[in-house]
Amino acid sequence: MGLTKKEILKTLKDEGVSFLRMQFTDILGHNKNVEVPTSQFEKALDGELMFDGSSVQGFTRIEESDMLLKPDLDTFLVFPDIVEGGERGRVARLICDIANPDDTPFEGDPRYALRRQIDRLKAMGFDDLSAGPEPEFFMFTRHSDGSPTTETHDGAGYFDLAPLDRGEEARRDMVNALVEMGFEIEAAHHEVAPGQHEIDFKYGPALKTADNIATFRYVVKRIALNHGLHATFMPKPVAGINGSGMHTHLSLFKGGKNAFFDEKADLQLSTTALHFIGGLLEHAAGMVAVTNPTVNSYKRLTPGYEAPTNIAWSASNRSAMIRIPARRGVGTRCELRMPDPTCNPYLALAVMLAAGLDGIENKTIPAPAIQRNIFDMSVRDRRRHKIKELPGTLREAVATFEKDKVMTGALGEHIAGHFIDAKTAEFEAYRIEVHDWELDQYLVEY
Repeated sequence: MGLTKKEILKTLKDEGVSFLRMQFTDILGHNKNVEVPTSQFEKALDGELMFDGSSVQGFTRIEESDMLLKPDLDTFLVFPDIVEGGERGRVARLICDIANPDDTPFEGDPRYALRRQIDRLKAMGFDDLSAGPEPEFFMFTRHSDGSPTTETHDGAGYFDLAPLDRGEEARRDMVNALVEMGFEIEAAHHEVAPGQHEIDFKYGPALKTADNIATFRYVVKRIALNHGLHATFMPKPVAGINGSGMHTHLSLFKGGKNAFFDEKADLQLSTTALHFIGGLLEHAAGMVAVTNPTVNSYKRLTPGYEAPTNIAWSASNRSAMIRIPARRGVGTRCELRMPDPTCNPYLALAVMLAAGLDGIENKTIPAPAIQRNIFDMSVRDRRRHKIKELPGTLREAVATFEKDKVMTGALGEHIAGHFIDAKTAEFEAYRIEVHDWELDQYLVEY
């Protein structure tokens, strides 16, 4: 259980907190906040703080702009000084749900979209969705004016140590700060590409995991800045090297036990697990617009760089979109490998959960697991195994998402409509821009 209002007020005073940050996300997953001084702490904790929702992407029209910030007291924390603080005083935060002026939940709140799917899961008799993300990111140097470059500060590779891994100190500061904030860090290491890193934190209930992802991205960027570096979660910032993904491990629990484990079944995967996997596969082409929501996301989802491009599952190899890690018992899970860390974590987990639950409700049986390396299979071979491809562009993904009523239903009419409009506009802006590649290819040639 989290702290009470009285306990939070005491902590704020004891820790010398001068500012309380009321945090939320817009539909694109950007962290937003309203920060209040000590005189407004009680009002903020009572959920009486109002803000202008018309100024936030995908929230409300200007004629219906007043919104309430309802803090989730379980999310209270005081930032370590390395993240926030200094001579102006310490900073604390609460993650908020968004409500209408009449105190009803706001349909456009991404956190509410995930809450709806969790309620649906519990109505089906499950305890919760356990989710374990593996967010990757790059750290680049900065120009003298502070603007970011795409130049890495090291030439290290997978699991390398200093002096090759020159991001080690920044990464350790990130880990220390996250641990101080209550994260249970399982591993931190250099990734495959130069300047690429991964910090894994322990799996947890879906809502808490989404909160943690939002917090994690903020902390990583702040501490990189302290080291004169720029941290980016952009999926493919540099051509020709591996991109950054956010593999997400998923399992359902029921009665305190892992509902995906069946000791006597093939691969020791329960019927529930197979149906959940079947749902993920069934809705993958529509889901990917939410789990991989930028134009750049589809530069990562190309053959040759370990990211999945085919809708299939495997009990062994990493070329499939869904992999089943070897551990069984309480650790039985499926690993969804296509998401990237630009996604809105609340919406991404909402569509993952909605797809899996749809598979359970409809008893969807997945095609047989593929044990071969899919990247090495011919087109004819893939067709014979009924392996379909993920959408190749954001426009294709959004069009598929719009047709998938399970996926749009998971977000609700308000969020789905604004999301489709925003992503359609994003792709159109990209389409009409003249890029350096085109100038290099055509300016002299023609």
